[in-house]
Amino acid sequence: MCAAAARRGRVAADEPVATTPGAQRQILTDSSAMTNKLFKTDAEWKKELTPEQYRVLREKDTERAFTGEYWNHHQPGIYRCAGCGAVLFASDAKFDSGCGWPSFDKPMAANAVGEAVDHSHLLHRTEVLCARCGGHLGHVFDDGPKETTGLRYCINSASLKFEGTNSAATTGKKK
Repeated sequence: MCAAAARRGRVAADEPVATTPGAQRQILTDSSAMTNKLFKTDAEWKKELTPEQYRVLREKDTERAFTGEYWNHHQPGIYRCAGCGAVLFASDAKFDSGCGWPSFDKPMAANAVGEAVDHSHLLHRTEVLCARCGGHLGHVFDDGPKETTGLRYCINSASLKFEGTNSAATTGKKK
């Protein structure tokens, strides 16, 4: 278990991630992990997602900084997973970290996201995944606002869909 996950009270659990290229990943989640898992084939994901969404959510790619739709987005509402529609983050948890990607200090619910150790690019990071579909969202770092959680969930815009407060967001229902 990585130190950042340990500080957040997560426990390690071996769990397969749906249709992610390669072998199983170790997912770090809390004991109230989402039970409504979504499994699709790569062909189904490719049919439903844009090419950029597929690269980010299913192949763990990262969009270029300051290019995503939501990095400088400030409307009230909620951010859902672009892959499965699960509610992930609220706009009131979003802050400007200056990194060029949407940044949040906490997920909307503790079981909305999972975490995995990521050693890609010769770095030791904590990957953030959608707890429902296993889609790659981004990474979490311990350099967020100290007055709240101290965490910075650095999330790819391509992995998100925004829903303003004048829509179904206030009821928590997916459109």
